[in-house]
Amino acid sequence: MMSTGTWGFSKALLAGLLIGELAVGDARADSAGSPPTKAVQEQPGNKSSAKSETAASWHARRGPYFQRTWGIDIVAVHPVSSGYMLRFDYRIVDPAKAEVMTDRKARPYLIDEATRTALAVPAMENVGELRQVAPLQLNRTYFMIFGNPGRLVKPGSRVTLVVGDLRAEGLVVN
Repeated sequence: MMSTGTWGFSKALLAGLLIGELAVGDARADSAGSPPTKAVQEQPGNKSSAKSETAASWHARRGPYFQRTWGIDIVAVHPVSSGYMLRFDYRIVDPAKAEVMTDRKARPYLIDEATRTALAVPAMENVGELRQVAPLQLNRTYFMIFGNPGRLVKPGSRVTLVVGDLRAEGLVVN
């Protein structure tokens, strides 16, 4: 025979087991093929397919223009160094047209479209600017590093690249 105190503990234990089984059962049902909830899809830091589709659709719509006019294929803009810097990658398809990318007089900027903040290429004392200015070679990929103080620009943000007369609007940070 159980005392009243033990019976109260047993009811609480039984209730806890039932609630635990319900939670585990829901988790099993979710992992068995049902789509994730909306809250999980919209968490910051989750890379949803919508963001990659946006970057891919930008490249499909505007990429040929930059290849024909400026001689570059824009590969990607993505955060590096824990998000405190952004790396812009581009591939050379016509070295003569792409001269602006390595012109030392043309200062490159990455402008955040939401805040209109211009991010510059930092210059290190012993290294110089964090961009490649060597003679361009066909089908080679080059990069520029932009400072991102306070991690202002995050994945999914839209930015505009400005180098001399070149202006690439609506780039999506991966």
